Amino acid sequence: MAWLPEMVYADRIRKKTQIKFGGYDHRVGAEDGSIWNEQNISSRVYPVLEPRKPRYTVRQITTPNGYYIHDGVHYWADGTGLYKDGQKIGDVENSEKVFASLGKYIVIWPDKLVYHTLEGTLETVEQSWTGAAKIQDGTYLDVEAAANTIQASGVDFAEYFRPGDAVTISGATVHEKNNTSIIIREVDGDELRFYENSFVIEEGGDSEAALTISREAPDMDFLCENENRLWGCKGDTIFSSKLGDPFNWNCFDGLATDSYSVDVGSEGDFTGAVSYLGYAVFFKPEQIYKVYGSQPSNYQVMGSAALGVDIGSGKSLAVAGETLFYLSRGGVMAYTGGLPQNASEAFGTEQYRNGVAGSDGIRYWISMEDAAGASHLFCFDTRSGLWAREDATKAGAFGWDRGVYMVKSDGAVLLMGDALQVPPEASAEGQVASWVEFGDFTDEDPNKKGVSKLQMRVEVEQGAALELLVQFDSDGVWKSVKTLQANKKRSYYLAVVPRRCDHYRVKLVGSGAWRLYSMTRESYSGSEL
Repeated sequence: MAWLPEMVYADRIRKKTQIKFGGYDHRVGAEDGSIWNEQNISSRVYPVLEPRKPRYTVRQITTPNGYYIHDGVHYWADGTGLYKDGQKIGDVENSEKVFASLGKYIVIWPDKLVYHTLEGTLETVEQSWTGAAKIQDGTYLDVEAAANTIQASGVDFAEYFRPGDAVTISGATVHEKNNTSIIIREVDGDELRFYENSFVIEEGGDSEAALTISREAPDMDFLCENENRLWGCKGDTIFSSKLGDPFNWNCFDGLATDSYSVDVGSEGDFTGAVSYLGYAVFFKPEQIYKVYGSQPSNYQVMGSAALGVDIGSGKSLAVAGETLFYLSRGGVMAYTGGLPQNASEAFGTEQYRNGVAGSDGIRYWISMEDAAGASHLFCFDTRSGLWAREDATKAGAFGWDRGVYMVKSDGAVLLMGDALQVPPEASAEGQVASWVEFGDFTDEDPNKKGVSKLQMRVEVEQGAALELLVQFDSDGVWKSVKTLQANKKRSYYLAVVPRRCDHYRVKLVGSGAWRLYSMTRESYSGSEL
C-alpha cells in the first residue's frame, strides 16, 4: 500500500491517506488498506479502484459440451450437435469435447472428428472397411510389383483411405502373417497398393472372405498443436500425429514425418497439455514433461518434479504476459519454462480446484471452486501483479476473438467488457453491482482507538451510487455512513459516529460505475483499556 505521511495533532487525532488500492488479499496478516474481499472489482486502472466493465451476452447454448474459437470463427458442441458460428455442421456424441487446430483442420475429441475449414467438410479420423477381398500381385508407380495389392470388387477405397495412411489389417486366414499394420502407398479405385512383397500369398493370390482394413487413432484426454503436429496424452502415454496430418497416429515409416508415442512411466495420469515457447508440454499433478527435438528420431521427453496441473484443472492452462498460468494442488502457478512459481499467495489459506481459465494476453481469468463447492471468478493482471475477484461465475470454457469470451456452466456465452469489438447481436449487462471490503484497520496502534471521519475522493457516474459502511471489532454489523450519488470527481468529508474499538473495517457498496482515488482516515488513539 502507498501512504502519505501521517499527521498527529495535539489532541492525538491523526490522519492517514491511502492513494493506492491493491488487489484481493485474503491473508489473515494483510496490512492496513488491503482488500479482504470484493465482488466485481477490477485492477485495470490501478492504483485507482473501480468495478469491472459490464459484460455482454452473445448467445445461449442449451447443453454446452465445448467451445472453441479459431481465426475469429466460433465452434461449439450443443448436446449432440456441432456448430460453426451458429450453423450446424455435424452430429457428435452428447459428451464433453476437447478442441484443437492443426493448420486448416479443427479437431474434435473424443469423437475423433476433423473439420476442414476450407472445404467445409467433416470427416472421421478413424476409418474402417470390412468385406471380401483378394491379396494379390499388382503394380507400384506403374511398375509390376509382387504381393502388394488388396483388391475388392465394386469398392471405391478413396472413400475410406488415402495414400500415406497407416492401417491395420485383420481377418486374413490364408496367411495370418498378413494381419499386420502397414502404410498405404497408392489408392486406385478398388485397389489398395503397398510396397512390393508387403504380403505373403499363394500363387495367384489369397481370397479372403472377411478382411478388415482400419485406420485407428488413440483415445486422448488433452490435445494441443505444436510445430505442425497434433499432440495428445492419456493415462501415462504421450502421442503425436504424423506431421501435418491429424488422421494418422500410427505411421512409423522411419521418416521425419512419422507419428510418435512414448510412455513416461511416472505415477498418475496426465492432467493437461499445452504448446508453450515452441515445445509440447504435458502435466501431471507432480510432474511436468517437455518434449525436445525436431523429429521422432531425436525426440526426448524431459521430466521435472514440480507442481503440475491439478486433477480436473486441465482447462486452467492459459498464457498471459508471456507466462503460462495454471491451477495446481498448491494454488495458481506461473510457469516460464523452468520451475513454476506460486502466483496465488493472495488467496491466503483458501484452496481451490476444478479451474477453467482464459486470457487476453495480459490478464488471466480463472473460475474455480472452493472447498465448499462454491465457484469464484478471479482475474490476475500481469502488469500490476494484482488479483481481483469478480463474482461467483462457474465457467466451462474461454476463448479469444477481439475480446475474451466466457461460457458459463448454464450455457450463456458472455463477452468481457473490455472487448475491442462487440457483435451487433450482443446485449449489454447493465449496471454492475459491486462491493469491496477492506481488511482490519488497526492504524498500527495496539491500543483502543476511534475513527471519527473519513475523507474520500471519488467519482460516481450518472445513475450510479456508492455507499460507505463501517464495522467495529468484527461484530458483523455494518453501519451506513453515507450514500453518494452521481457527481464529478471530488472529495467528501464524512463524519462517523465515534466508537472506541480495537480495529474497524470499511466497506464500499456500489451500483454502476464509480472510481475511488483516495481515502483518508481520521482517528484518535486511546489507552489499552
